Amino acid sequence: MAKVSIGLRGWRFDEEEIISEDGELRPLEEIPEEPRERLVRLVGLLEEPCDVCYLEYGEEEVHRSKEAEIVYGEPGGEVLLCADHEPDFIYWFREAGGSEHKGSQEFGDRFHEWVAAGNEAPDGYASVEHVEEDPEGLPDLPDQHEVQKRLEENFEGDRIDIRALAGETSDEDDEDDRLSEEELADSDVDLSTEYPSNR
Repeated sequence: MAKVSIGLRGWRFDEEEIISEDGELRPLEEIPEEPRERLVRLVGLLEEPCDVCYLEYGEEEVHRSKEAEIVYGEPGGEVLLCADHEPDFIYWFREAGGSEHKGSQEFGDRFHEWVAAGNEAPDGYASVEHVEEDPEGLPDLPDQHEVQKRLEENFEGDRIDIRALAGETSDEDDEDDRLSEEELADSDVDLSTEYPSNR
């Protein structure tokens, strides 16, 4: 089974699990849970800045950051890198104890702390050689709106009764829990207040 990267290098997927025979991205419900989770997360990471650039320039000058090309780590604890800063990550992972955090949600945080402390790879430290066989032959990832639409398509949802989870209640209990007109008037709740409707 061929391994492919889509959108960003680093995370690799089994081609047959995510790409259909006609060369399109499979419907999300047909993709196994782990690769589906990575694909959904990947959509949100596209066009994000390199973490090292961002740490260097900050939010005020984020426009100076290079766009991430590479992702390492697990969803939610990943590291985003441009090609220039990948050697720093590789050095941290191989030589500075980064591999101890492999697979953990703190993986990205530990790397960010290492970089923020002023650490970097020695000059000339080699990066990973990425071989792209047929980047044009891979399908494009859907955008976040399309992913959300696909996720919700066949989702009916479940109604959760929080009161039942807290313990069974009877109709009499429901009646007892209701505020009377007098109790409501004595409370600090202002039902006449207009709240913003754009949320």
